[in-house]
Amino acid sequence: MEVLNPKDVAEDLPGWTGGDDFITKVFKFEDFAEAFGFMSQIAVIANTMDHHPEWYNVYNRVDVTLTTHDAGGVTEKDIKLAEAMEKAAE
Repeated sequence: MEVLNPKDVAEDLPGWTGGDDFITKVFKFEDFAEAFGFMSQIAVIANTMDHHPEWYNVYNRVDVTLTTHDAGGVTEKDIKLAEAMEKAAE
């Protein structure tokens, strides 16, 4: 798996920020039910991809960090999961 530059990847994903070896974004929803519904939807997708996000939820907010631990940085898997998150959050 090719490790990509997180800052370059984040430039192509609206609202995402690139760190040393990860990309991150805060998603905000109307309420807890919407935030939890988003997480449930992404959990199914992530499990199918065998690629699981690091995330944290408080009420209407979901903080997400994506990295491919096996590769030691951001890969195409992270981009695909970020794109799925964007679609689910619409």
